[in-house]
Amino acid sequence: MADEAFDHIVIGAGSAGGVIAARLSEDRDRRVLLLEAGPADEDDMIKIPAGFSQLFKTRWDWNYETSAQKHLGGRRAYWPRGRTLGGSSSINAMIYIRGNAADYDEWRDAYGATGWGYDDVLPYFVKSEANQRLAGPYHGTQGPLVVEDRRFTHELTSAFVESAVAAGLKQNDDFNGATQEGAGVYQVTNRRGERWSVADAYIRPAMGRPNLTVRTEAFVTRILIENGRATGVAYRKHGQEHVVRADGEVILSGGAINSPQLLMLSGVGPGAHLREVGIDVVVDSPGVGQNLQDHPVAGSLVYTRNTTDLADAITVANMLRWKATKTGPLVSNIGEGGAFYASRDDLDLPDIQIHVAPSGFYDNGLHEPVRRSVTVAPTLVNVQSRGQIRLRSADPSWHPEIDPAYFDDRADLDAMLGGYRRMLDMIWQGPMARMLDEPWEPAVRNPTDDQILDVVSRLGQTLYHPTSTCAMGTVEGSVVDPELKVHGVDGLRVADASVMPRVPRGNTNAPTIMIGEKVADLIRGA
Repeated sequence: MADEAFDHIVIGAGSAGGVIAARLSEDRDRRVLLLEAGPADEDDMIKIPAGFSQLFKTRWDWNYETSAQKHLGGRRAYWPRGRTLGGSSSINAMIYIRGNAADYDEWRDAYGATGWGYDDVLPYFVKSEANQRLAGPYHGTQGPLVVEDRRFTHELTSAFVESAVAAGLKQNDDFNGATQEGAGVYQVTNRRGERWSVADAYIRPAMGRPNLTVRTEAFVTRILIENGRATGVAYRKHGQEHVVRADGEVILSGGAINSPQLLMLSGVGPGAHLREVGIDVVVDSPGVGQNLQDHPVAGSLVYTRNTTDLADAITVANMLRWKATKTGPLVSNIGEGGAFYASRDDLDLPDIQIHVAPSGFYDNGLHEPVRRSVTVAPTLVNVQSRGQIRLRSADPSWHPEIDPAYFDDRADLDAMLGGYRRMLDMIWQGPMARMLDEPWEPAVRNPTDDQILDVVSRLGQTLYHPTSTCAMGTVEGSVVDPELKVHGVDGLRVADASVMPRVPRGNTNAPTIMIGEKVADLIRGA
């Protein structure tokens, strides 16, 4: 295989990489290689929407862990990330949210990410989407990514929306339309009641093309850089080392953890740190691995009455129903609905997102509830704290050190407190209150600030949205330019959530797919 050459080598078959490989291979004269470290996406639980947490800590998951977090009681937080075709779009909760229009204008105006303002990126959201209810100008109906109204929504979720509206939020039937604020039910990346990942939408339809080669279980260990240019990659498959040449470009789409790790392993990163772990410095790029941002979440758990729990739904009968008709409670994506709002009255934009799960979903769903309950989880989506990714070894098989620095900026704790209080005001009135029994976490209806912070400390976790560790722009610390070309290396781009200079207000899968669509056009234009 050492003599193999392709025009484009794409590292990582996730939400950006899968899109890029599929789009580039539409041009029959481009030879494209897509390398994925994980196995093919062959598991029933990938297809069953309610089964996503069953994929955590399995062969489909990178199974990362953060460093000890001061504001999470010294705990290490578990970070699942998809390790299969489709990447995290194959193990996520399938919520289709783009973020706030102002997020993209901020990328352009504050970070010098020219061409990435909202008006610039909206056409790529539209291009990617096949929405089953909504249409232009905000939505596409002909794209590969099917987005639909979930075929099952639990009555607790509907009751939350009614209660939030009664408490003063407006009902919002399209969080990706004219305005983001309000309460509503989330649309999902499902097709007729099944998960519809990037593997389903982009990779699999392209696999028949003779100019696209897809290799799974191909773990990239290094990008080869000669005389300032990326010339190929080295990867490991079934214990064998392989080298493949790139006649055009290498596109790194490993995600917010793997992309900075692989850049650093290849000699691109903070010089002093690379020398510390014994790696020769090719380009001293201080921003690689810095600027890490993630959305932290800490739920309020309440015991319920006069209703059901999704945990009760995992039965043989419901499995047979799902297989036969793709309906019933197993079509739930668990985080069925929620809201966007501001934690304080003086904010112009929302900084809190709610996720409602009609079950006791905590610790990433790895604990089964012992009593019927509901989770209403405020998520901080305008994050001030900044963490980092650093190497622990020059051995590529070692996981890097991940420090999201949750709540290290006091403003994040203050916002979480304000958002939590507004959430409690919503749920203990209106239709939802009639289905609530007694509080579980925190154990009182009107907790003190310290009691809320105790819940954050004990139950706080990731909402699975790490970004920004290879940030794009023209400001100090930027790793890639607005065309996503790596500063200091020709023939190399990064394209995934790591290039977002700031994490958007909302779930990050749709924005990552948008990045894939846009960079494919940039490459084809070039």
